Amino acid sequence: MTVPTSSATTQPPAVRAAPPWGRFVALGDSMTEGLWDLDPAAPDTPRGWADLLAQRLAERRHARDAGALEYANLAVRGRLLGEIIDEQLPVALAMRPDLVSLVGGGNDLLRPGADPDRLGARLERAVVRAREAGAAVLLATGMDPRATPVIRTTRPRVAVFNAHVWSIARRHGAHVLDVWGLRALQDWRMWAADRIHLTTAGHERVTQAALVALGLPPDDVAWEDPLAPLPPVARAARLRQDLGWVREYAGPWVGRRLRHRSSGDTRLPKRPELGVVVPAAQG
Repeated sequence: MTVPTSSATTQPPAVRAAPPWGRFVALGDSMTEGLWDLDPAAPDTPRGWADLLAQRLAERRHARDAGALEYANLAVRGRLLGEIIDEQLPVALAMRPDLVSLVGGGNDLLRPGADPDRLGARLERAVVRAREAGAAVLLATGMDPRATPVIRTTRPRVAVFNAHVWSIARRHGAHVLDVWGLRALQDWRMWAADRIHLTTAGHERVTQAALVALGLPPDDVAWEDPLAPLPPVARAARLRQDLGWVREYAGPWVGRRLRHRSSGDTRLPKRPELGVVVPAAQG
């Protein structure tokens, strides 16, 4: 990992524990699909934090002769939490995974009138199903939207949902990827132009947070360090940027909602079946 700060210190491979999971299935929406983080080996295919996490787990298992890692990613952009649970979870559990990441709810919380308590109850039932099937579960909090115009109005709903995530994890022994608490993500350089999806640098930070959430050491001890601050932006320039964002991204998003359309309506999962992840050293 390359962290653009002077305090970056990479841990030697010898201190990295061998992950115990051999079958990892990722469920979710655009966050887990990896929108705007393109795979260098397949430029038309999104990569994202879950793919990166699978790669790191595979490399660590290989380094300790712990066996191969099989991985599937069923996430599709635009999916609501109920769709993730109803459509993706049964397919995932049929693969008999020992690790499932279940990250969703963000698209629900963007909608006026979203009920984070109902979302939390639905998420808990899904976690119970996965745990009863023998899988470890990785959940994630929602991102703190305080810096984003318009979207910042969802902050109270996101905070309530996050409280449910932590409580669910405690009750059922799940892991929590703390996206809300990841300070580095409050920097716009971590976000794509739409201000909703992460850049490659943002996905890398989330990958490190996922490793820590799973009880594993990060690749870099400086993974939480914020970027060096940029010079302040003049108020007029910031207003122009915000208005441009509303025209190019927020407006079309609202239009799709009014038409009951989603950016993922015709899309299928990018990695629908378990496949062995080849460590970089072997690729």
